[in-house]
Amino acid sequence: MIRVVSTISEMRQARRALPEPVGFVPTMGYLHEGHVTLARRARVECTSVVASIFVNPTQFGPNEDFARYPRDLPRDLSLLEPAGVQVVFHPEPSEMYQPGATTYIDVGPTAQRLEGASRPGHFRGVATVVAKLFNVVQPQKAYFGQKDAQQVVVIKKLVADLDIPVDIIVVPTVREPDGLAMSSRNTYLDAQQRQAAPVLWRALCWAQELWQAGERDARRLRREMVSLIEAEPLAQIDYISVAHPETLDELEHIEGPSLVSLAVRIGKTRLIDNITLGGP
Repeated sequence: MIRVVSTISEMRQARRALPEPVGFVPTMGYLHEGHVTLARRARVECTSVVASIFVNPTQFGPNEDFARYPRDLPRDLSLLEPAGVQVVFHPEPSEMYQPGATTYIDVGPTAQRLEGASRPGHFRGVATVVAKLFNVVQPQKAYFGQKDAQQVVVIKKLVADLDIPVDIIVVPTVREPDGLAMSSRNTYLDAQQRQAAPVLWRALCWAQELWQAGERDARRLRREMVSLIEAEPLAQIDYISVAHPETLDELEHIEGPSLVSLAVRIGKTRLIDNITLGGP
């Protein structure tokens, strides 16, 4: 039976009893098949699996959806247990951030672009909570989805720069049949918006088709993606990027692997997605 713990001391006690290696799947809950895929992968590669369910307030801006972010712990547990998760860490914000806490992690320029530019302070919150979770859970491996590509870059840099002994395992994006990347925020979409949302995937596929046909001008790829998305009346572009996959520096000419990513609002719902050109 899956064990749910809500305090750091309980989690540390539970961790001591887990056979190693331990795999860790950090989530904000309201899980979907993408999260379950991470848990299943962890179960295959690790003897024990821990997941966290924590809607982290420090990665939300003042006008973002922290208060209305979907939460359903019983539903989440019903998905995690058959996937092989043994322990779920489900703390309250007051447990993770003690009164008077003032220490945060700044991961530098990589976190200030794209999502970081659109959501100031977001990755400071992400890096800080992930470092805290790694410290509490002490996993050998941690599993993240490629859908949050910039988050993966930030966390890999966090681990490398601070010498945190955790292997970061990146799992391919899980998609709906029409290509829409699975996301907890997809539940915000009404029927008409849901029909429009796969425009993100179509734009990425079009960029990939152009690249496969020999196009290496990153500026043209961006223009073509903009044109495709602007043809969808419900879509409003936040950013479209063709960048180096590690530094996230924008490219003019593609010479090696590149990360094509975008953020688009469908109605009031902000969706992100990405693909890698020329990578594994």
